[in-house]
Amino acid sequence: MIDVARALVALIDGGGHGALATVIRSSGSTPQVPGARLLMRADGSLVGTIGGGAIELHVVEELRACLEDRRPRVVQKDLLRELAMCCGGRMEVFVEPVEGRPRLVIFGAGHVAKATAQVARGLGMRVTVVDDREELNTEARFEGCERVLEEPSAALEAVRPTERDWLLIVTHDHRVDEEALDVFARQPHAYLGMIGSRRKVYRVLARIHARRGLPPLDRVYAPVGLAIGAVTPEEIAISVAAELIALRHGVPGPHMRAVDDPALAKVLGGELTPDDAARLTDA
Repeated sequence: MIDVARALVALIDGGGHGALATVIRSSGSTPQVPGARLLMRADGSLVGTIGGGAIELHVVEELRACLEDRRPRVVQKDLLRELAMCCGGRMEVFVEPVEGRPRLVIFGAGHVAKATAQVARGLGMRVTVVDDREELNTEARFEGCERVLEEPSAALEAVRPTERDWLLIVTHDHRVDEEALDVFARQPHAYLGMIGSRRKVYRVLARIHARRGLPPLDRVYAPVGLAIGAVTPEEIAISVAAELIALRHGVPGPHMRAVDDPALAKVLGGELTPDDAARLTDA
């Protein structure tokens, strides 16, 4: 089981996902005993065994199903009557999804980024900080975080986001925010948040729309965070973290996102200025 344990740790630390089968009960003559494990990675590769033969083939199918629906289940089989295995015992196998530590990529290394990185690490997330300012993006300032010393819009190759990554744009410059949103909203991601007022969000999206059309916005949260009245960097970090927690658990929350407001469509259609739209939606 050492190989399974090592593969499981690598999967969790690497932010991947998989499914794990564990023999939880056996009686009679069986090919394995309670505690035997079989891990299936996202690519379908396997580590470990629960005994081979027809029972393992059946459990492998359950592992594949678990990878798809992310739901745990218990497999109970009489090896002789149900699977025609000559050993003739009975086994119960618990199959469960395994979720790796999610990654939060923070574009920016200012006060909000620092506070958010600390909160996110406390929640068990892997954190990557992207900022080309070496004096701010330091190991001492972002202890335990991966650091990318590049401007956000140029960091696509270094970051390589996946559909499981959470992205947060909190840079020191509206232009940098806009470029990062334009680049990374078109890449795979689970979530992309951008700090700023509604006026800023409307202006940024209007400029991107005029330049080359909007990227998909269904997972874009801008302004970022839950509406809890946050003001200081530490409060904003909690607001952002609360939004991530709510989304991960599918719980409704008072999100501040403006990308699905009717006012945005009017801005993009030239019916409202960003300032007028902000006044309407802030009222």
